[in-house]
Amino acid sequence: MSLRGTRDVKDNYQLFRLTGLMDAFSEGTFRKVVGKYIEKGPKHIILDLSQIDFVDSSGLGALVQLVKKAQNSEGTLQIVSNPRVTQTVKLVRLEKFLSLQPSVEEAIEKINKA
Repeated sequence: MSLRGTRDVKDNYQLFRLTGLMDAFSEGTFRKVVGKYIEKGPKHIILDLSQIDFVDSSGLGALVQLVKKAQNSEGTLQIVSNPRVTQTVKLVRLEKFLSLQPSVEEAIEKINKA
């Protein structure tokens, strides 16, 4: 299974709910699609990765690039994680940079405080 997802737009953020694999096969399309929506706005992004089965180094690289793109657009990128994604992110010590959140509700709360 490849990467699939939905996008919901609210007043001050966009929520992407993703399922499947974030790997070398899906990374290019994922980065282009989300990157395009960062430019369109709203500038705050929530990536719900709680249903992601696997993330490899390509997927992590795409996440880092998207965080930087959001920051350059004066926005934020919050990542809702699951234990598998969290473990992978912690292996490369990116948990603070990638702003991992335990739930969509907490990610929304963090955006509203920004």
